[in-house]
Amino acid sequence: MTDVLVLANEHVNRRMAGPSIRSYEFARVLSADGHRVTLASPFPSDLPPQPFSVTTYDASSLPALVAQHRVVVLQGWVMERFPMLREADVRLVIDLYDPFPLEVLILFGKEAMEKRMQAQRDSIRAVTDQVRDGDLFLCASEKQRDYWLGWLTAASRVNPLTHQQDPTLRALIDVVPFGVPAEPPRRQRPAIRGVIDDVGEDDLVVLWGGGIYNWFDPVTLIRGVGIAAQSLPRLRLVFMSTGHPNPEIQTMWTQVEARRVAAELGLTGTHVFFNESWVAYEDRADWLLDADIGVSTHFDHVETRFSFRTRILDYFWARLPVICTAGDTLADDIERLSIGVTVVPESPEAVAQALVELGGDAARRAACGARSAAHAASLTWPAVAAPLRRFCADPQPAADRGPGRARLPVPFTPTRDDIAGAPETFPAAGASPSRPGLPYRALRSAYRALPSGMRRSRRFSSARARVLRILGRSVERRR
Repeated sequence: MTDVLVLANEHVNRRMAGPSIRSYEFARVLSADGHRVTLASPFPSDLPPQPFSVTTYDASSLPALVAQHRVVVLQGWVMERFPMLREADVRLVIDLYDPFPLEVLILFGKEAMEKRMQAQRDSIRAVTDQVRDGDLFLCASEKQRDYWLGWLTAASRVNPLTHQQDPTLRALIDVVPFGVPAEPPRRQRPAIRGVIDDVGEDDLVVLWGGGIYNWFDPVTLIRGVGIAAQSLPRLRLVFMSTGHPNPEIQTMWTQVEARRVAAELGLTGTHVFFNESWVAYEDRADWLLDADIGVSTHFDHVETRFSFRTRILDYFWARLPVICTAGDTLADDIERLSIGVTVVPESPEAVAQALVELGGDAARRAACGARSAAHAASLTWPAVAAPLRRFCADPQPAADRGPGRARLPVPFTPTRDDIAGAPETFPAAGASPSRPGLPYRALRSAYRALPSGMRRSRRFSSARARVLRILGRSVERRR
């Protein structure tokens, strides 16, 4: 038995989003394996009693909490906010299932460039801190694993020590997709049919099973519904959730645009319906089982390639055929296994055609649904979490993180101090780059002459960054 601490990044409540669901399900699986598990969140929880401990943490309580455990599982911005975890005497499992440096590109895509650059620097710094110090890394797909192997290589974590331990590097980073419950979904009460006005028992219900975020494309879907409704008058598109369980997350522009377009086309309340609240995790089966088709549409960008749309797992769990945009890992599965229809990005006509073809053929929907359920059987949480379960059964440090192992130098990965010393402004396009002045070049030469151990020390790096910032400001004033 191992003492395992799972540190969530957001609210762990009855109403929670994907990252917290993943933390919650990790805690459930590891607890079922007999480990003593604590699930901790920065916010109070309203979950009913669980077979594991549920608590809160902050900067004052976290050190004592960590000291009571042997393994810490974390994701997102946790280490960025609590850097003491880097020095804790525990085995660190870093969950990289959400490649948020790519997500940030989309999330801040309509902001001023200065804000976008700052957000990107913050995300790169947060990931850099994690990849330097983890003992095991998790990701959601083989595509993601390739992405993160590049990052780990740049951070010197792919090295002779980790390669000798396991030439496949699965001991360093392995795939743990998002999963589905091992128990089949069970209906507790109606959620859509006969509950939402103008959605009846005989209607064709197409479900958008989650929030509306900036990396999704609900507008193309709504326009496609407008076209398809001419052939399918009983077509009903239902957005299961429009907000976010974390009140700090503001309404995103895609949601505003979706509502505007639906109203402009006269579809709101007739063929398009928005549920205003976030559906509780234990209630989502009622919504899924009231649907005929699950849907997810997104834009064509780099975030898509490495994404893992967790709502589609719920569609599999509920035996739903799926219509989705092509381009990501789960879309590949849907196409390969004939679970539904994939469409090209940003084509209302392609969406409409898929809706008409699948919506008008009950036998095809049933066949796709059966294949959907069969695929879900291989994606239960106990099955997909096998690498994490193996690690927690015998938690060992990474080969390059064992006792007496000094951290290898990182060739080009920015730390907090490096980024703090980076320029806050960038030269205009076409401007000739400025040449470092004499004080800067002298400092650089002196720095290179120092022993490597001194150069890599945290205190020296911090002091160096402060000096470089001062010199940088001095150069700016002279221009």
